[in-house]
Formats: sequence, structure tokens, C-alpha cells
Amino acid sequence: MSILTSPTISWFFACKTTDVPANGGVCVKYRDEQIALFYFTRTDEWYATQNRCPHRHQMALSRGMTGTQQGEPKVACPFHKKTFSLKDGRCLNDEHECALAVYPVRVEDDRVYIGVGNENAFPR
Repeated sequence: MSILTSPTISWFFACKTTDVPANGGVCVKYRDEQIALFYFTRTDEWYATQNRCPHRHQMALSRGMTGTQQGEPKVACPFHKKTFSLKDGRCLNDEHECALAVYPVRVEDDRVYIGVGNENAFPR
């Protein structure tokens, strides 16, 4: 695992761009945690969130249905269909529901990096 460090974020190599299906997601392991990584081809944008569903606590969000809701990129849990913003992690079905941890993503030379740090702590 290669890690690049900046003052507040450590960037780890997650995968190659070709490892992620178009308009879909994959699960990436970082230490003892799982991160869901998504790629939207239409907008050429990458998103990363925790992989654990905040309701059933199952590692499933990387297999969720992706799309948009009023222009907001989202993922729906494959079990209960709750939808979450891929930009800020909030639940789009109910503002009082649990939110997801989100992580910055950058791509360099067909390599995908995910940023982690203290502000990216996984909810427990």
C-alpha cells in the first residue's frame, strides 16, 4: 500500500481506474476499514464513502445502485434502498437519518487515490 501525505490528509493508492466499473462501485480495503469507491462516467467524477450501511451495519454500499437525485450523485443501499449523497454523505430520504463518512478522491496517471485523515474518522 503506498501512502502520500499532506498536512491534513494521507492519500493511499486504492486501485487503477480500470478496476472500477463504469457507473458503479467497488470495495477498497484500507487498514481494517472498507471504503466504497464509485465512478460516474457521464460527469467523469469519483466518490468514496464508508462501505458499511449505517442501518444494518453490513458492508454493502459498494454494491448499491448509483444515480442522481435532483442533480445530486447518490448511492442506494442494496438492502433497504435508503439513498445517500456521494458528495456529503447525508441521507437523501430523511434528513434525520444517519449519514455516511465521505472521502476525497483524486486520480493521477490512471491511479485512484483516496484521502484519509482525522477528519475522515469512520462513524461507529
